[in-house]
Parts: sequence; structure tokens; C-alpha cells
Amino acid sequence: MKLIINLIRNLLGGFIAIVDFITRGAKLKRAPEAQQRVEAELEKLSLFQFFACPFCIKTRRAMHKLNLPIVKRNASQGSPFREELLQGGGKIQTPCLRIEKEEGVEWLYDSKEIITYLQNRFA
Repeated sequence: MKLIINLIRNLLGGFIAIVDFITRGAKLKRAPEAQQRVEAELEKLSLFQFFACPFCIKTRRAMHKLNLPIVKRNASQGSPFREELLQGGGKIQTPCLRIEKEEGVEWLYDSKEIITYLQNRFA
């Protein structure tokens, strides 16, 4: 039964990912210098995600619209990033934004919180 549920979830998630890719809007336009500054700041961020997760798709869609090429780390079973997410963030839950700060690393869970953080910081 679990196998069937996972199969349905993956098929549905894959379909949602395809629809998202086809219907994506334009990226935010910035002056080249401004985009370079943003991209330098993005070196301190990485998104732990599953490809077919609807909440991850929502987060990636917001990143696309904000023109934020954040490094994406696949947290699927067997991935070394899965263990990093568990050790650093304390749980296997995606999406999760890893934010390097001077005082340490922050692990931000929940798509709404991640999108709000990115909009406030980069929009």
C-alpha cells in the first residue's frame, strides 16, 4: 500500500513540476551589477528539496520569479544531502533553506516562511 501511495505522490508531483515549468513567468530584472551582488549573497544559501514535492515546487517557483539561482540540494533517500539536512536542521523535512550567518547556520523550514524571507531580502 505504501508503495502505491509513493508512486501516486511521485507521479502527481512530477506532473505538477512539469506544469510549473511550462507556466513559469518572467524573472525579476535587475541591473547586471545588482544581480552580481545578489548572487554573491546567495552563496550563503542552499535549498534542501525533493523534486516532486508541491511545497518545494512552490518555493522554486518563487525563487525563479525573484531571479535567485540558489543552490538546490536533493534530500532524497540515499543522498548525502539528506544526512546533512538531518544533522544540521534536525529533521528530514523539505523545503528547507540553509542560511549561513556570521553567528552560525539557520535552517528555515516551511515554504511560506522561506518565500517571505526571500521576498523581504531580495525583492
